[in-house]
Amino acid sequence: MPNESVIAALTPSHTASDTRPQYAEVAVPLHVARTFVYRLPDVEAQAEIGQRILVPLGRNLVTGYIVGLHSELLADWNLQEPEIRNAESIIDDVPVCTPEIIEITRWVSEYYASPWGEVIKAALPPGISPAIDEFLRITPTGAAAVADRPDLPTLQRTILEELVRTTESQREAFSEFAASTQLAKALRELEQLGLIERTQSQSNSYVKTKLARFVTLTDASEGKEQKQTAAQQRVIECLKTNGAMSVTNLLKETGVSSSTLNTLERKGRILIANEAVRRDPFYAPINENTVNYTLTGAQQLVLDRITAEIEKGSYAAFLLHGVTGSGKTEVYIRAMKAALDQGKSAMMLVPEIALTPVFSRRLREHFGDEVAIFHSSLKRGERFDEWTRVKTGKARVVIGTRSAVFAPLKNPGLFVIDEEHEASYRQQDSPYYSGRDTAIVRAQKESAAVVLGSATPSLESFLPQRIGARPMATATIVDMRSVFSKHGKLTVFSDELLEAIQETHDRNEQSIILLNRRGYSSFVLCRSCGESVQCKNCDVTLTYHRGERVMICHYCNYREAVPQACPSCDAKYIYYVGEGTEQLEEMLRSSFPELRIARIDRDTTSNRRRFEKSLHDFSEGRIDTLVGTQMLAKGHDFPNVTLVGVVSVDAGLALPDFRAAERTFQLITQVAGRAGRGDRPGKVLIQTYHPDHYALRHACAQDYEDFYDEEIRYRQNHSYPPFVALASLLVHGPDLNKVRSDALELRKQLDIANKDRQARILGPAPAPLARLKGEHRFQLLIKSTSRRKLREIADTALKTLSNQGTNLRSINLEIDPVSMM
Repeated sequence: MPNESVIAALTPSHTASDTRPQYAEVAVPLHVARTFVYRLPDVEAQAEIGQRILVPLGRNLVTGYIVGLHSELLADWNLQEPEIRNAESIIDDVPVCTPEIIEITRWVSEYYASPWGEVIKAALPPGISPAIDEFLRITPTGAAAVADRPDLPTLQRTILEELVRTTESQREAFSEFAASTQLAKALRELEQLGLIERTQSQSNSYVKTKLARFVTLTDASEGKEQKQTAAQQRVIECLKTNGAMSVTNLLKETGVSSSTLNTLERKGRILIANEAVRRDPFYAPINENTVNYTLTGAQQLVLDRITAEIEKGSYAAFLLHGVTGSGKTEVYIRAMKAALDQGKSAMMLVPEIALTPVFSRRLREHFGDEVAIFHSSLKRGERFDEWTRVKTGKARVVIGTRSAVFAPLKNPGLFVIDEEHEASYRQQDSPYYSGRDTAIVRAQKESAAVVLGSATPSLESFLPQRIGARPMATATIVDMRSVFSKHGKLTVFSDELLEAIQETHDRNEQSIILLNRRGYSSFVLCRSCGESVQCKNCDVTLTYHRGERVMICHYCNYREAVPQACPSCDAKYIYYVGEGTEQLEEMLRSSFPELRIARIDRDTTSNRRRFEKSLHDFSEGRIDTLVGTQMLAKGHDFPNVTLVGVVSVDAGLALPDFRAAERTFQLITQVAGRAGRGDRPGKVLIQTYHPDHYALRHACAQDYEDFYDEEIRYRQNHSYPPFVALASLLVHGPDLNKVRSDALELRKQLDIANKDRQARILGPAPAPLARLKGEHRFQLLIKSTSRRKLREIADTALKTLSNQGTNLRSINLEIDPVSMM
């Protein structure tokens, strides 16, 4: 989380002059660590910060964002007038980015070392900016070359022949001729030879407001009676009853033809005009809230404190810790209502798309159409319309995942981050940022209150209270070492779990079966004692690399061959962990043919309607058992669920990540809250080969303080956050030798920048995901007690590499990484 020194006031650069600006400082949505300066078009109206602008960059046109306006060249730009290129045109009449969004995106860019233009692009609805079309035209020399140049390569000749036939074509028409790199090379060579010409222009292809034809009655329809046909009379009566209607619905309702409407329009009885139509992302109707919860004394005290800060209009941060079922959501909703009562707006962030249906339904019960939803599974038109409703003030409550933090709320009074400990608030691809920390900083900059909620205890002391004084579900550890000894073979489900599933079904109650699939790479585990092989230097699990047949530490690059016997107990029962949710679903269907079973995981959530239907059917009792990943452990409220079985938590514990124990503890804590949320007691069974691990022992016992005591000692002894600042540098590319060479050169430059030894540098070592999407990956880490020094070392090394000609697009710098994968 950013510290106070980093959260500094940042204002967009501009000159306080009445002179019309001549130059625009532009951030472009490309992987570049700087802004560009352009001369503003003379014919344009007054330019404003936050507008989109079409500018030339290299040989291409790009859509950028105005982040500064100036009447004269600044000295620190080191630019002369002849070097300044002209901008093509300003796209917007009204800025798409408010001053507040420009401000927070700038902070994100500076803190996380993310390109400013990419951050702004992430803050806007996808598809909002016009595409740039590129056209190719053959020159007279090129036309002659088709006959005169038999030496031309086949691809170039094919391109020219096609252009002779069409005269001019869009570049994308040639995409099937060759791979993109080959095509680009061929086009570049043809242009250099003067055989073709390239032009670019702004496309009309972008997401925009959806329009539909609507019919309304005019004042003339209320005047003197006019003779009209029966069909015309049906139209008039229908509009009197229903008000304005779309042409489509009106024709369907009355059964008349379009000619009837045209006749009425000519008579002046009706008006037909285009109107904006909302693409509604909510499939279910709004149900009015009828349940009146009574807050506990502690909840009311917390709500009063939050409400007081909202009324004062000042920044304040609250850490709301409570066990699952302690009524945090009700506190959130009442605090949001307090913000709206003050004329302000409110935002709620959730860590997973899977949680948005649950929380959006609750919020809509209280706030109706003032609720807007933001997440990546929405269609482009839906996201644009939700963004527009928020920007225009029609929606004052936002619910969404991490990218919703950039929603253009007017006058926000409250930010809520539910399950604030979740790693999924961190964006893992460029532009890097933490939705949680960005919300905290935005709240500070806009003088709003921020509430961080979690079922996972913190070091602060608190008194957990569940609604109705319901006890937490009983969590029991199933020792899979004993199960293995009993059966003498691989067993996915223990007898205890199978019996519990059957008993739960016999009582007409429901169950959830979870598989903790946080791990991606294989790891070696002993079935006899449950131990995994650890790095002797870093105390993290070694990752098995099948290609090299070796185990590697992804922190310090320590390597070790796979042992023939367990280093801890000398048993020979070595195996690799890994079952999938589909396999579990099939096994359960085979064991319990009478059960109605559904699966919830990343694959099923990609189909939004199917996912929401599965959750709805489960809540209505039409599904007996849900099988899924840890996303089912968060936020859902199913009163009839009395059993939760965790097939294995060992994949999470064995991750090569210093946060492995903490995240496993959080998972078990969340799991314990999914069962027994009704008036019947719940039961949780956790299968593991590590029954004595402190994270499991303390989570099952709800022994919060003892867990954190052990975890904090571990972090301090091994110099991990929060005792040091951490940065990760990931070098990636398709050529393994070049990636390795670049990583070694990066290490060399980091060592030079770290000449006073105020930081510790680890690596390079293969990343846990050593090859991803066809690219090899090497990782380096920087640890330092000084965040400023850490950034200074990283920035100095990267600048040196850039000056040496290294393409920095192949190096990802991540500040405060939440995942080491």
